[in-house]
Amino acid sequence: MRVLMLGGTRFIGRRIAADLVARGDDVIVVHRGQTEPDQPDGCTHLHTDRAEFGQVAERVRALRPDAVIDTLAMTKADADAVLPHLPDTILVLLSSVDVYRAYELVLADRGGEPVPITEESPVRQGRYPLREVLPGRGETYDKLDVEPGYLARGGTVLRLAMIYGEHDGQRREEFILRRVRAGRRRIPIGPGTFLGSRCYVGDVASAVLAALDRPAAAACQVFNVCDPATDTVRDHANRILTAAGYEAELVTVPDALVPGDMDETKSIAQHLLTDSRKAITLLDWRPTDPALTIPISVRWHLAHPPSDPDEDFSPDDRALAAAP
Repeated sequence: MRVLMLGGTRFIGRRIAADLVARGDDVIVVHRGQTEPDQPDGCTHLHTDRAEFGQVAERVRALRPDAVIDTLAMTKADADAVLPHLPDTILVLLSSVDVYRAYELVLADRGGEPVPITEESPVRQGRYPLREVLPGRGETYDKLDVEPGYLARGGTVLRLAMIYGEHDGQRREEFILRRVRAGRRRIPIGPGTFLGSRCYVGDVASAVLAALDRPAAAACQVFNVCDPATDTVRDHANRILTAAGYEAELVTVPDALVPGDMDETKSIAQHLLTDSRKAITLLDWRPTDPALTIPISVRWHLAHPPSDPDEDFSPDDRALAAAP
């Protein structure tokens, strides 16, 4: 299969491209050229800015791709820049579970949406949920603006949960691992009862491949992509410690004293637990047991620490000093 990928040099796209190449597919990665692979990756690279995609559209159509995977359509403008120029072929869009009403309630510190969240659950009533978090980008980011165009073209939408794994720029285990690296033996934490679905980056890649391999079942469909079972944040923290081979006490402190990078451990009124049974059933997708994938991710991040680690643990010390 000849697959065209929009994006694919950093985290999720990088893993998808690697898995496609590993199984013998011909992969063309279209990206700006700002992040080049540090070694041959078996892909052909085509450089262009998304906003200028029309300028290479003829070259793209001449490649006659069997499928197109868009990993980086974040705004309506992103979708509009490429959709009119894509050939009529299999389309897969990476979206997010932040489209659901439950995510809006998480941000508002309100409950009310039953879980698990299926593909039929209500989506957000408001738009641009990250405008307060991502100045300059959050004002236009919204997957709800992106999904309709791809579905109208017969595409498949994969709504991703919190993704972890090798090369994760968000470093989702760092809230524990930075304390492991610093030798902290007591870690302040909130109640840690929040349930937010996760998924390993390799399982996202396998979900994409499953959609490519079952185009009739996947066309015009939306699928949640997440682990079938989810730990609470506190249990997840303990999994990370175990995977790191490190012993530390998780000390419960009041929400007001929880350090800023531990906000997810606070009391959160709304869970973001999603249901992936549709993908498992229709696409025959088989996610890996987190007991296997979390250690893989933890080992990678321990071996590749941040270049600018936060070494200020004074919020921890204040919280622990006030702990019962």
